[in-house]
Amino acid sequence: MPSYSYRCRECGDTFEMNRPMAESATPAACPAGHDDTVKLLTTFGTVTRGGGPSPAPVAPPSGGGCCGGGCCG
Repeated sequence: MPSYSYRCRECGDTFEMNRPMAESATPAACPAGHDDTVKLLTTFGTVTRGGGPSPAPVAPPSGGGCCGGGCCG
């Protein structure tokens, strides 16, 4: 179940709630009982370590350009 972050406009408390995605827009009361809250935009990042293949190296473009096209002397 996703976790959503909220901030109470009355007391300034920031809190999280686990709730179904279908209820993500439903207003949430803060732990102090205030109803004037706003849902915060949160980010999620992941880091993977080892285990997977390395990406294939990308060859530099051939021809054209100053040093690739022979215009340097």
